Order: sequence, then C-alpha cells, then structure tokens
Amino acid sequence: MTSRRLPPLKALHAFEAAGRRGSFQAAAEELSVTQAAVAQQVRLLEERLGFPLFLRQRRGVQLSERGRAYFQDVQRAFALLREATDTLLSRKRVITVSVTPTFAAKCLIPQLPAFAQAHPELDLRVQASDVLVDFARDGVDLAIRLTRRPDQRGVTADFLFAELIVVASPALIGAQPLPLDAAALARQPLLNDGQADWPAVLDGQPVQRELHMNQAALAIDAALAGQGIAMVNRCFVREALDRRQLLQVVAGSVQSDWGYYLVMPTRNRPDAALRAVGEWLKTLANDSATPR
Repeated sequence: MTSRRLPPLKALHAFEAAGRRGSFQAAAEELSVTQAAVAQQVRLLEERLGFPLFLRQRRGVQLSERGRAYFQDVQRAFALLREATDTLLSRKRVITVSVTPTFAAKCLIPQLPAFAQAHPELDLRVQASDVLVDFARDGVDLAIRLTRRPDQRGVTADFLFAELIVVASPALIGAQPLPLDAAALARQPLLNDGQADWPAVLDGQPVQRELHMNQAALAIDAALAGQGIAMVNRCFVREALDRRQLLQVVAGSVQSDWGYYLVMPTRNRPDAALRAVGEWLKTLANDSATPR
C-alpha cells in the first residue's frame, strides 16, 4: 500500500520554485542553493511519487502533463501557507497586478494613494508590461490586457472597455469648428498606436500624414504636444479632457474589436483580497471610461 505521508517539504519547495520559474537554475538562485541541490530534491520527489514531474530538455526543463496538474495544487498550498503566516504576523497581503504601460500611467498610478488609504492591509504592487502573463510562473495575481476576448484555459476575463474617441490639442485645432468633418480630419497629422481605426471616421478621405508609435501613452503625449490627432480610449484622457488640454474633435465613439480585460487565474476558493483589488480595478476603469 502506498504511503499517505506527505513528501518532504524541502522537496516540495524546490519543485514549486522550479515549476514557477521554469528553470532549476532560477529556482536555485531564489532558494539560495545550488542547481544540483534543486535537481536532487525534484528527483527525490519524482521517485517518491513514481512519475516524472519535468521533461528534461536541452534548453531547460518543462513541466510534464501530470507535473503541471500537481504544480497547480502545490503552488496553491504554498500560497495558503504564506497567507496564513502573513495573517498571523499581521503583515500586509501582497497583491501583484500586471497592467499595460498606458493603463498604469494614465489610470492606475494616480489612484494608488486612494487605494492604499482604503485598503491599508494590502500591499499592491504594479508591473507594467504588454507581455502575456503566465500566472503560474510570473508571480502575478491579476492582469489587465488589451486583447480580443481572452480564451486562455484556467483564467477568467472580465471586459472593461473598448470604445475609442478622437482627441486633439486646442492649439492644433485652432478656430476650426467642432466636430471636425472627415475632410478637415484628414488634413491633420493622425497618430496611430496600432489600435486606432482611422478609416472608420475618414469616410474614404485619404490620409495625408500618419505618425506611428507602439504605445497609446505616446500617442496621447504627442496629442497633448499638438503633434497630431489621436484615437484613444476615453479612460486614458479623462483628466486631460476635464482640464481642456485635449478636446474631443469627432462626435461619438468608435467601436473596436480589441478591448481591455481584467484577467485572473481561476481559483477554487474565493480570495477576499483578490476580489477587493479586482472590484476596485473594474470600478476604476468604468468610472474613467464613462462620459461625464
């Protein structure tokens, strides 16, 4: 009969770190041991369980199918242990949020002081990145991404906003009557961050000059500087519109196939801290994206 005793905690710890980091070497650096020590602990755990947890490859290691399933449960167990210890010692719960650079700069960071005041028990840490998140390995709890509706297994995705509006600096528009028609719009430099859909508002008019950039934040900054007209999510220019640093120069909004989503891993047990952060992020996005 197979023993029901738990495997050694040291071996489980090495396995969890290696699975999360995707490398024995990275796990060794995190645990302050040698790569050989991590490999030995994982091998002992594999012998104990009777099946391989990792596929050894020339460029590193990859979780096997059974190893991946086991890793998810082991990682959850370690998370519960850390949470219980932090609660016992009255430490702040750390929540890591990965958001796009534009969302971080234009929406999230200005509101962090208010969040800290409302939730003194939480330590909210922000990572700005456009790269897709591997929740198991990256140590991220929630993410906000610009994408078509995510269909990644093991995650939930809540829609935040997608509509775009056309904005420009008063200095660029001058005395032109608003809203601009398609001909007047086409005569201006148009800023394109990859999400803008200029044909939707140009009514067949040819673009005379278009400036390309890889971040919405750059397009917004260029618009503020009077360098062109931007098509962006209202969420990111709400403050500039309120201060009349930017004007909405085309009536209505443009629908986009790409939207911002709040993405998080599916969890078997509800987590009050994650729910609080998730609801705050959704409220923040909704308030900023709603016209006043």
